[in-house]
Amino acid sequence: MARRFFSSEVIEPPRATIRGSEAHHLLHVLRLGVGDAIQLFDGGGIEYQARIEAVDRQAVDCLIEGQQPANRELDIELCLGVSVPKGDRSRWLVEKAVELGVHTLVPLNCQRSVVKLRSTTLSRLRKAVIEASKQCGRNRLMEISDPVSCVQWLAAGEGDAMRLMAHPDEAGCPLHSAYADRRVDKAMIAIGPEGGFSEAEVRAGVSQNWQLISLGPRLLRVETAALAVAASIGLWSSTA
Repeated sequence: MARRFFSSEVIEPPRATIRGSEAHHLLHVLRLGVGDAIQLFDGGGIEYQARIEAVDRQAVDCLIEGQQPANRELDIELCLGVSVPKGDRSRWLVEKAVELGVHTLVPLNCQRSVVKLRSTTLSRLRKAVIEASKQCGRNRLMEISDPVSCVQWLAAGEGDAMRLMAHPDEAGCPLHSAYADRRVDKAMIAIGPEGGFSEAEVRAGVSQNWQLISLGPRLLRVETAALAVAASIGLWSSTA
């Protein structure tokens, strides 16, 4: 299978140019050259078969030899609001969310959050989206929005979306029963920090018709809870 590369510029056949870190990786890490076959995508949902036509130190010019729509998205638009964990765990969360088909990841600033994302960290996480998309074959990029207040995001939930709020409390219903008999086009999932949502945040969610869900008797890390829900919703949407 040909190596996949992301074009930051919209691809307009019959030619495309790869620049920046992608060009550097192609030329100086993988050591590909003129005549080699590669695969390109620009986030628009189309997969392009291409061949390297010319190279210089800053760019790689390619000839497009074929293209095809390649939809590898979920049947449901899955929006994951999460209090991002510390360190490398945040990158791991992003990579796996991409693999599981999450449409949008929203970093939540909760009362008990311990991480406040800086612009440099956001930039690194958005680059991780590209790398994960190259690996798993997605041709549309998962969006990572700017951080937002938890209460503000809960209040902005769309009326026709399924809204589920994970809460380690006996008041939450089991995850599978929250969506078993529903048919929706969009799901919004709220995952709090390791200390859990505050009482005020839970009240705010319930007042906006968010359904509290339980993920079992064990306390899960943020990334474990987020990915467990994403995987469950994704599998359900493909069989609903």
